[in-house]
Amino acid sequence: MDKMPRKFKTVDEYLSTFPESTRSKLQDLRDVIRKAAPGAEEVISYNMPAIKQHGVLVYYAGYKGHIGFYPTGSGIVAFKKELSAYEGSKGAVRFPLDGAIPAGLISRIVKFRIKEDQERAWLRAVKKK
Repeated sequence: MDKMPRKFKTVDEYLSTFPESTRSKLQDLRDVIRKAAPGAEEVISYNMPAIKQHGVLVYYAGYKGHIGFYPTGSGIVAFKKELSAYEGSKGAVRFPLDGAIPAGLISRIVKFRIKEDQERAWLRAVKKK
């Protein structure tokens, strides 16, 4: 019988499941994201940590050999040149566990996503009037 995947309720609970070296990298990433988005709320979405304002700004997750960072497709496109140093896809970036977390780049991406999120929220509010 297959074991049901664990459903996380908090980011701390999620982080506690990783070995110290991975947990440390995830915590570094979490700190950068929280500093860039001080008014945003931490949530678990799709069973991984995310940061949310009106909508989710970014997600992140730990894996065996890398940290996954998910700033949505627009975040990838807007920072395509800077992100080209990392493996990724149209909605994800993989930061290797044996490298430093690019704090400045992540901060700029989060701030870009905040601006996008605020613009979308404003447009929704205007359309409701």
